[in-house]
Amino acid sequence: MKLFRSERFLLLALLLPLIPASQARAGVFISVGFAPPILPVYVQPPCPEPGWMWTPGYWAYGDDGYYWVPGSWVPAPYVSALWTPPYWGWQGGLYVFHPGYWGPHVGYYGGINYGYGYMGVGFAGGAWRGREFAYNTAVVNVNRAVIHNTYVDRTMVQRDTVARESRAAYSGGPGGINHPPTARERTYMREQHMGATAMQRQHVQAARGDRSSYFQLNRGQPQRAVVERPMGFNGRGNGGVQARPGGMTANPGGRAAYGSPQQFGNQRQQNQYRLAQRQPNGYRPGGQQSGRMQPQSRQQNRPEQRPQSRPESHPQRGGGPHGRGR
Repeated sequence: MKLFRSERFLLLALLLPLIPASQARAGVFISVGFAPPILPVYVQPPCPEPGWMWTPGYWAYGDDGYYWVPGSWVPAPYVSALWTPPYWGWQGGLYVFHPGYWGPHVGYYGGINYGYGYMGVGFAGGAWRGREFAYNTAVVNVNRAVIHNTYVDRTMVQRDTVARESRAAYSGGPGGINHPPTARERTYMREQHMGATAMQRQHVQAARGDRSSYFQLNRGQPQRAVVERPMGFNGRGNGGVQARPGGMTANPGGRAAYGSPQQFGNQRQQNQYRLAQRQPNGYRPGGQQSGRMQPQSRQQNRPEQRPQSRPESHPQRGGGPHGRGR
């Protein structure tokens, strides 16, 4: 439901007392007439470069309704930077959009189980070790031909998973995730933060301009649920990482990863999908979640903790590549 300008100002005045100062400074507020759709199921593409971080896909809102911003690997903007994903939260009778940000820890993101390390609390997908980022292949997929700094730690995944079976994309409200911020998450929320990078913003704009990403057309099954590198990335800068010709591709095989195994382009991808559904933290199509659309939205920010780890003594086939996080 679109609001007239005067109604937007009135809505903003009502929301300001409810929104933290850190979010208010961002200056962006979104109003929607119904809750975001459930999260699609997908297989994470392998991390293409050392030091790149996974940013989960999410539903954003534009002039034509909700649209899907594909999950993507992006370069960390600085050493020790960790990404806190955006999320939608029920607040004062409205659905409020809280934008993601970079910081020394992963903060509160509504308890949303995005998978692949973002299980609802903190981040289990890896940790900084000095100036290098080590990847937890228990939950993330890496290209071992170029990335060798890995380990396996499943304990944090089990401990910090919220709403294991839910694919809800919002916190609070009817059918939403019920996870208020912990004391630790509140502390991380007050740390120094940095907003999305130019590459990430370009990625969002590219998704917004892609008609197939809108829910009203894809009915919750976007053609590109994930991409290896950000959409719109021209392959220059950030260490000279080169994008693939013709723009970013979806997960291996170039097909969106959601729904049934038959939607994948080859037998390997079908097997990946089936394995992902059998993992304790994997989403399962048809899981319990209210898909009904309901009342409204706006914006904010949040940071994390680091996993204890043991060295990876040998390659783990079936770890990250098979989507244990999703």
